[in-house]
Amino acid sequence: MSKAEKRAAAPKDLPDAEAAASVRLAGPADYRRVIEAALLASSAPLGVTALRLLFEPEPGGDLVRRLLDDLRADWEAAGRGVELVQTAGGWRFQTRPEYQIYLDRLKNEKPPRYSRAVMETLAIVAYRQPVTRGDIEDIRGVAVSPSVLKTLESRGWVDIVGHRDTPGRPALFATTKRFLDDMGLRGLAELPALPEIERMMDLVDTANVEAHAAPPTE
Repeated sequence: MSKAEKRAAAPKDLPDAEAAASVRLAGPADYRRVIEAALLASSAPLGVTALRLLFEPEPGGDLVRRLLDDLRADWEAAGRGVELVQTAGGWRFQTRPEYQIYLDRLKNEKPPRYSRAVMETLAIVAYRQPVTRGDIEDIRGVAVSPSVLKTLESRGWVDIVGHRDTPGRPALFATTKRFLDDMGLRGLAELPALPEIERMMDLVDTANVEAHAAPPTE
């Protein structure tokens, strides 16, 4: 068949890539499916700004936020074992806490167990930040082992954010955005009581023990 014959036999008015995309994204439900796919595929939370970049032309922040709320409601109404949550770093899908015990049975390694000193230090930093090591020792009434703060820093939950303008310029410690993301919190105002933080830490490390193993605690 000659080139002319092939051209004559080819279908007419085939849509180009942009036209095909406009057909697929015909309404809010189509946008929501794209957002859902992006969140399921992402290993990190995605914010509204990042999700807007999925589309051309982009639909605007208000619509994306509304679609996220709709998507969260859909998954909740379906009673699935996964939920859509908003954290400090953006939106993500995560396993519901009540199902984690079953997933733990698939793992051969046990999550690290944190000492009471680590738990108390994390709570002090979280609720009193920014604090120095001396502040922590004053509140706890005992000396703080360097390994305690090192454990929290290695886990990415606590970091040095500055130095106090006093003799010796002691380091100031505060929680990180990763701490909020791992705990599923949007901000410090959502911090729970210490026993709840301990439970959440156990769940986070059970889910991520291979990727984020912490050093031994005191």
